[in-house]
Amino acid sequence: MNIAIVYKSVTGNTKIIADKIKEKLGDNVKYFGEPKEDIEAELYFVGSWTDKGMCCKEIENFMKSLENKQIIYFGTAGFGESKEYYEMLFNRIKEIIPESNKIISYFFCQGKMPIAVKERYEKMIKENPSDKKIKLILENFDKALEHPNEEDFKELSNWIDNLNILN
Repeated sequence: MNIAIVYKSVTGNTKIIADKIKEKLGDNVKYFGEPKEDIEAELYFVGSWTDKGMCCKEIENFMKSLENKQIIYFGTAGFGESKEYYEMLFNRIKEIIPESNKIISYFFCQGKMPIAVKERYEKMIKENPSDKKIKLILENFDKALEHPNEEDFKELSNWIDNLNILN
């Protein structure tokens, strides 16, 4: 099968996931890299970091340009560790994919965030020390520092196996 892995990564988390997908799919990957015009494949793995609850603009524009393709989405998100949160993110992303495409599946995992994010919330907690939401966000930031990790890679590998795209 002719596969393209198209992704955009800012902090490196999404690239790590893209690399793992490429490693798993081997010689079937005919294109690997950032979005550009004229990428032809039978199947597109499209990935992005999460920007305010949505994929980044480059990936959004790329997906909007696809017609009559098979798409598998993957992403990383600094916040959230729950399947429900990832499903909510993907439901937003699905809305931008033209209906002529077939969406096969999606995968998300948590990813570490830039220290500037933590610094912004630390400043906010100093101004509002009793804000429980900000405290939870700071706890989440520290948890996210460990991701993507081996457990995420194992889930990713199992997810790809269950797609049965190489059979």
